[in-house]
Amino acid sequence: MPTTPQSNPEKLETSWRALQEHANQLKSQHLRDLFSADAERFQRFSLEFGEVLLDYSKNFITDETLKLLRDLAQQADLKGWIERMFSGDRINNTENRAVLHTALRNRSNTPVMVDGENVMPGINRVLAQMDDFCGRVRRGEWKGYTGKTITDIVNIGIGGSDLGPHMVATALRPYWKDGLTAHFVSNVDGTDINETLAKVSPETTLFVIASKTFTTRETMTNAHSARQWFLDNSDGDPLKIRHHFVAVSTNSSAVQAFGIDSHNMFEFWDWVGGRYSLWSAIGLPVALVVGMENFKQLLAGAHEMDRHFAEADFSENMPVILGLLGIWYRNFFNAGNHAILPYDHSLRLLPAYLQQADMESNGKRVTRDGVPVDYDTGPVIWGQPGTNGQHAFFQLIHQGTELVPADFILPIRTHHPISEHHEILSANCIAQTEALMRGKTEDEVRKELLDAGMDEDQITMLAPHKVFPGNKPSNTLMMRQLTPYNLGTLIALYEHKIFVESIIWNINAFDQWGVELGKQLAGVIEKELDSAKPCTSHDSSTNGLVNYLKK
Repeated sequence: MPTTPQSNPEKLETSWRALQEHANQLKSQHLRDLFSADAERFQRFSLEFGEVLLDYSKNFITDETLKLLRDLAQQADLKGWIERMFSGDRINNTENRAVLHTALRNRSNTPVMVDGENVMPGINRVLAQMDDFCGRVRRGEWKGYTGKTITDIVNIGIGGSDLGPHMVATALRPYWKDGLTAHFVSNVDGTDINETLAKVSPETTLFVIASKTFTTRETMTNAHSARQWFLDNSDGDPLKIRHHFVAVSTNSSAVQAFGIDSHNMFEFWDWVGGRYSLWSAIGLPVALVVGMENFKQLLAGAHEMDRHFAEADFSENMPVILGLLGIWYRNFFNAGNHAILPYDHSLRLLPAYLQQADMESNGKRVTRDGVPVDYDTGPVIWGQPGTNGQHAFFQLIHQGTELVPADFILPIRTHHPISEHHEILSANCIAQTEALMRGKTEDEVRKELLDAGMDEDQITMLAPHKVFPGNKPSNTLMMRQLTPYNLGTLIALYEHKIFVESIIWNINAFDQWGVELGKQLAGVIEKELDSAKPCTSHDSSTNGLVNYLKK
């Protein structure tokens, strides 16, 4: 048995052993048998919050499973950690920072203290600044250097400064203001910025440069290319930059050196982690295209999920239930993958967003105390919108050898009620969850082939290929419609699910040291690529690659 994930392993050992024994018992049962034995399974293992339904009945769980998982959470002091996060304790211990993305969407405006200071006045000040700025742009009062109104917003950022606002802006496309279009540039590959600039005009484009330090290599490379493009395609006056560039940053001097007026810099704080930052001024491009009122609705939906997470009993707490199920599969069923399957084209960027949110948070190899773990932590997160995924990777989920728990996400109402499209989409979503759970037995396959007129030799040859083992777990999340409020609820649900898992694993979900080493080495290699001398300072492979590229 692995060491239990806690700085004091003995505290959780009993629950961990009980869950392992319980998992071994459940592995001999089939999900379809659990449903056959319990006609009320859906009612007992589903939960509504606001306009969101979570059906978690298609999982390897019984009442006993959930009790044991809640015992594990209690012994890991999950409730205490939730309180510490919301109260502003410095739970990001490796960076000595509070973790207060929840304060950014604190629509109740109750005081949130960090080192004895209430952070809410600062948050409200930036929100008011965003409100004023977005209003001026959307009303046409903010003009470009030739007096024309803004038609295009280009956000330049990377990581959390891109993935969050890009995903949300795409998801809320039906709420965009007519005549205003958002674009997102993140990759340092020049193709990204070049293709975007080819779509816009320097007279009517507003660039949002999102970088906390204003030194992020990829972001600033793209920003300077955009700046040069603007100068090359306008009258070349650097003073005109202030009409077309604003910044989301904390580095006022660097922002002004770039040519951006300090009044057009939107602040955020060190207790805002990148992958949790879309609720801050990082969400400025979202607020510009959907309007500040809709952005506030996004915040309000997340705030209500925050309250639910902080206040609801663990037996009826959506993030806690999803987080504990994540532990259940990762540690007791050896599931190294988790699929995110949104059945809404507007949510097509959600899997990529959750890849960063989950894998950057929980992809850790040591505990909060720096002790190497000998149990599995964060799974690989991946996915694609339905029904595209059904014609790509669902084969592996249905009949492959890997156990892949999956989340299906379906808005009940569509913003685009064209013909029968949404009915077909919805039917596919629900049918896939049933197919994964039920499967198809060999007897069912043989009868089907016999009814189709096949002889025994044909049936014997073909039947094994058409058997579906089933017994593949999934959750289904339905929402009434993909609105700003419901999207905020959904994102906050996943944020807190990830936090729950991190507490059970006793890891810090809010640092990301793993992204640093490659950046450091890239700086060294950049200089070597510029040198006329052969590269000899690395291993033979790295030297060979650098020299081959130079040649």
